[in-house]
Amino acid sequence: MKQLFSIIALAIIGCACAKAFSVDTVTVATTRLESPMKVTVITPDGSQGQKYPSVYLLNGYGGDYRAWCRTQPRLGQLADRLGMVLVMPDGRDSWYWDSPSNPKMQMESFIVKDLVPYIDANFPTMPERGMRAVTGLSMGGHGALYLAARHPEVFGNAGSMSGGVDIRPFPKSWGMAKLLGKTLEEDPALWDSHTVATLIPQLKEAKLNIIFDCGKDDFFAKVNDKLHADMLAADIPHDYTVRPGNHSHKYWANSILYHLLFFNQAFRRK
Repeated sequence: MKQLFSIIALAIIGCACAKAFSVDTVTVATTRLESPMKVTVITPDGSQGQKYPSVYLLNGYGGDYRAWCRTQPRLGQLADRLGMVLVMPDGRDSWYWDSPSNPKMQMESFIVKDLVPYIDANFPTMPERGMRAVTGLSMGGHGALYLAARHPEVFGNAGSMSGGVDIRPFPKSWGMAKLLGKTLEEDPALWDSHTVATLIPQLKEAKLNIIFDCGKDDFFAKVNDKLHADMLAADIPHDYTVRPGNHSHKYWANSILYHLLFFNQAFRRK
């Protein structure tokens, strides 16, 4: 609890020491998307040759590669304090799927086949699943659990904040029908295959360290509660929290502190 308090205090009142971390915007070439991807990368200060675990932070619908730094401006200090490389791609409203209807929106493949190898080749990361985590907010929360469940060889740790972890109750929202190419009524099996809620067997098999949470007044509260219940029934270890709050940057600025601490503890166990 003392460590948790110190991290929260750091985020609220700032750090008295000089900023030693670095923030870079890199451009990653790819044929899987319409254009190259801009990515924000925060690297902690450290001695030459030192390697760090990495955490991929996925933005929500309408956000981009700069969104997380706006939501929680203390990410650099947190990266320094915890010794993590933080990676923030541009979700491009993709829901982090490989779109069945758009060959130039293959975001899932871009992240696991292009982005992760690029980061490991160009930044001081520890290139192993146990030292790599992915989490996100809203659309990005769904994306993080979706990617980790389907690619446990890449991510050993995963989280979600206010995640849209079951897309099916929202069939006309956030451009999902256009991305999938068919409405829920036209092809329910397609929608089933693109939602975290149906990936319980994969989540169990993946043996991930999982943390997720949602505000009690969030419109995604019910689907998160249901995912929690289904994971309990399947005996999948995880950390789930319901806190006061709604679908807001204020909520996510606080929630990310708990996720980074959770991942830090998982990395230290390795």
